[in-house]
Amino acid sequence: MNIIFHHPLPLNSNAVAASGIRPIRMLEAFRSLGYNVDIVAGYSSERKIAAGKVMRNIVSGVVYNFLYSESSTMPTLLTDPHHLPLHPKLDFGFFAFCRNAKIPIGLFYRDIYWLFSDYSKKNPLYKSVFARLFYRYDLKKYEQLIDRVYLPSLQMAEYIPVVSKRKFAALPPGHNGVQYAKNQCILNSLNLLYVGGIGSNYNMHELFYALGMLPQIHFTLCTRLIEWKKVQADYPMPLPPNIHIVHKKNSELQDLYAQADVAMLFVETKEYREFSAPFKFYEYLGHLKPIIASKGTLAGKFVRENSIGWEIQYSAESLKLLLKRLLNHPNEIESAVRQLTYIAPHHSWLLRAKQVANDLKGMK
Repeated sequence: MNIIFHHPLPLNSNAVAASGIRPIRMLEAFRSLGYNVDIVAGYSSERKIAAGKVMRNIVSGVVYNFLYSESSTMPTLLTDPHHLPLHPKLDFGFFAFCRNAKIPIGLFYRDIYWLFSDYSKKNPLYKSVFARLFYRYDLKKYEQLIDRVYLPSLQMAEYIPVVSKRKFAALPPGHNGVQYAKNQCILNSLNLLYVGGIGSNYNMHELFYALGMLPQIHFTLCTRLIEWKKVQADYPMPLPPNIHIVHKKNSELQDLYAQADVAMLFVETKEYREFSAPFKFYEYLGHLKPIIASKGTLAGKFVRENSIGWEIQYSAESLKLLLKRLLNHPNEIESAVRQLTYIAPHHSWLLRAKQVANDLKGMK
């Protein structure tokens, strides 16, 4: 069984950002399912060579079950380091060739941050206008060429213009497999963990305020050093002794998860959070960590509906009341962990790849 895997950037097995990790995880999952994978990835010069090889294979009679693409957070035509559209027909011309060869095509569309006002605030006007033209061009080509457009959540589909709603399906992140390390909740002791980005999209000031009033609770925030340096002046300084900032990645995270009782997605609520599916959320699931999430977010809704943690208002007072309760009733945490053992196995990368394979093979 043969498939084509497309990504308009180099694949990096050491990536630390979700946008770089996800393509690697999906590629690994397809291979685990037994597929022979021909990769069309890299910068445009590399993709041109790889796409040419695949097209010659098709002409010579090689049968591909489907083509799966992981999009970039940038417009497809602007992913080279110079961000100039020097090869406007490369990727979508390749998709058109595969479509004409009756190869089903699925594409994961990463995010629509560019549709929101914050995007313009963070970029010069000319860059925003220029980029948005190419983002819309992507959507036009998706409508013409892609059989199934995967999204982090179906709620996101309501915001996307141009593409027919019938093309959409949810394909949120996954995890590498459930980690069955036993949570040992101790009365009057609680370790909280957050792993991921911090900044305007992940404001956690209310969390810091609450912890300043609860010295018996320990919180570890694991984020990239460069991100922490940009925002640390916005948080209480010096930090309370129960808050620890660390900068670990990949296998170094295992010890942090092993020590944590509860994982945090207690962030400021924004409209974008109503449909975004944070990468870290599914890693928390895989490590069987109950989650505290903000009300008004998709993560919070999932937590509440599946009884795997607590959905609360984004306020220091709400968090303080919950944490005090959990300190005295660790059985609530243990109950959430038990529920996670049923929920988490349904959200692995392997099952995400199986979903794609079943969808696209059915369209052949």
